[in-house]
Amino acid sequence: MPDPSAPSTGFAELEAGPTVRVRVWDLPTRVFHWVLAIAVLAQLATGLAGAMEWHFRIGYLILALLCFRLVWGFVGGHWSRFGRFLYAPAALRAYLRGEAPHEHLVGHTPLGALSVFALLILLALQAASGLVSDDENDAVGPLAHLVSDATVSLASAWHSVSGSWIIPALVALHVVAIAYYLLARRQVLVRPMVSGDKLLAQPAPSSRDSFGTRLLALLIFAACGGFAFWISTLRA
Repeated sequence: MPDPSAPSTGFAELEAGPTVRVRVWDLPTRVFHWVLAIAVLAQLATGLAGAMEWHFRIGYLILALLCFRLVWGFVGGHWSRFGRFLYAPAALRAYLRGEAPHEHLVGHTPLGALSVFALLILLALQAASGLVSDDENDAVGPLAHLVSDATVSLASAWHSVSGSWIIPALVALHVVAIAYYLLARRQVLVRPMVSGDKLLAQPAPSSRDSFGTRLLALLIFAACGGFAFWISTLRA
């Protein structure tokens, strides 16, 4: 996901003379980002339109994508690994003061990392709640018959009420942040998530993005897709 929150000092550094092209986002991460973005928008649209069969299908796709990102966060490219943007509170404070080291401005910044984790966790919660929800009409999650009525009721309330406005709010905030940096900072934050590369003033480690890593990502996603499909077969 593009990071909407780099500090002005970091931008100044990059604007002063970017000379080093670094592969920051590997192809699997970029594909994940754009497919997830489209899937979330489609999920919102199908939910509003009451197209529940497509809502379920897209939900299974999102489940597969989230499972893939969980695995890719440990074996993916350098800047896509969770360990590269799991920051201590001190790093966040330094970032907010404009004192972040160069390496904290390459991939997800400390503040941007918080937004990434928040979105991934909330999407996972929304997907999980959908699996055990029941709208008492014709939309019953595939695992609803395996849990208690109290769990179904709680999950249904979250999925259809709380989650249905929290997720759009986060998406809107993400878009507003990107627009702000485009108009006010003249920074196109989505470009690296399209090309994979950033122009930096200082050298930084590159993410592996070879045929082998892409093949590995494809195999991981196939396994995650198989898991999501198996979940779908449990629907009563």
